Amino acid sequence: MKVSTLLLAAASVAQASSLIPRQRASLCELYAYWSGNGYELLNNLWGKDTATSGSQCTYLNGASNNGISWSTTWTWQGAPDNVKSYPYSGRQVAKGRKISSINRMPTSVTWRYDNENVRANVAYDVFTAADPDHPNYGGDYELMIWLARYGNVYPIGTKERTVTLAGRSWDLWVGWNGAMRVYSFVVPSGTVKSFSADVKEFFRYLESNYQYPSSQQNLIVYQVGTEAFTGGPATFTVDNFSADLQ
Repeated sequence: MKVSTLLLAAASVAQASSLIPRQRASLCELYAYWSGNGYELLNNLWGKDTATSGSQCTYLNGASNNGISWSTTWTWQGAPDNVKSYPYSGRQVAKGRKISSINRMPTSVTWRYDNENVRANVAYDVFTAADPDHPNYGGDYELMIWLARYGNVYPIGTKERTVTLAGRSWDLWVGWNGAMRVYSFVVPSGTVKSFSADVKEFFRYLESNYQYPSSQQNLIVYQVGTEAFTGGPATFTVDNFSADLQ
């Protein structure tokens, strides 16, 4: 990469960071949580007991009504096919918002990994359920958008087709996680480290092609993070994540 390109990239990161007032928090305990400015951050180490060793801490770097900046540092060993954690930032969601009542779900994220020799992904995770009070660790349906896939990790289910949404191609994987139907849109190769889209476009596709019942489904969570399997030490940084419901 040319030096001028590096300078432009650094300037872009600095500009994005400058838009977010400096708030700070360190989250190292299991399910340690922060919320503010309409966003939330969780050190979600839900699968840590499958590891033979490891640890993870998540850090709030800044937040405002326009977005959140954060990072997480982890090392995990053992059970290479098991997810150890999914630290995430999410848009706080009022209960009772039917997917059919939402016209747009605009979002953008810019992220980076300092060590890509790991088993991990970077993905949006959206749960919906008929029950507006459904626990936020699951739903009737799960929509994932994988922006990166490191170390031959795979989504739940099987690849059914390649589709074009939000201006790019995705491999669509479909499967079940217990009783929850899972749709994963996976970038076919490489990584998408700067992503902007309307997530409602993905739901519309599922309505048209998989009979997704948008008038019966409430939005439960709307978040982005990294599923860590094994490797590290590695630091995943989100320079800015924003999301909205319109």
